[in-house]
Amino acid sequence: MKQFKFTSILAITLLFLTSCKDKETSQNLSTNETISKIEVIDFHSTHRCMTCNAIEANTKFTLDTYFKKDLKDGNITFQVINVDEKENEKLAEKFQASGTALFLNVIKDGKERHIDLTEFAFMEGNDQDVFSKQLKDKIENELKTL
Repeated sequence: MKQFKFTSILAITLLFLTSCKDKETSQNLSTNETISKIEVIDFHSTHRCMTCNAIEANTKFTLDTYFKKDLKDGNITFQVINVDEKENEKLAEKFQASGTALFLNVIKDGKERHIDLTEFAFMEGNDQDVFSKQLKDKIENELKTL
């Protein structure tokens, strides 16, 4: 009898959790399922080092040089976000950015996939040629998936 009660409670709980989860997912898909783009997000703090400034400048250079049409058409967006400003707190939390960080937020059919390029950005940030070539390749590969 105890086994039957436990099994029944477990089945009802799982049914409830599953039905709530499906509803939430379908609501998200119905509002955003037509969105497909790449957001390039450069997070930084108020006080920035030379490399942090170079990451922003070289990202902007790469986008303006190789992706001008995609920027104009809205297939790619570029945001520079100060994590120290109160209005940016939720976005910084979403990406777990507490200082300088570079992300590609690939949105396909409304579903987001975050690609953390921070390590790459710090390693190559001061070499515009290497940084630009590698960032261009990463973005082109992601554009193919949209």
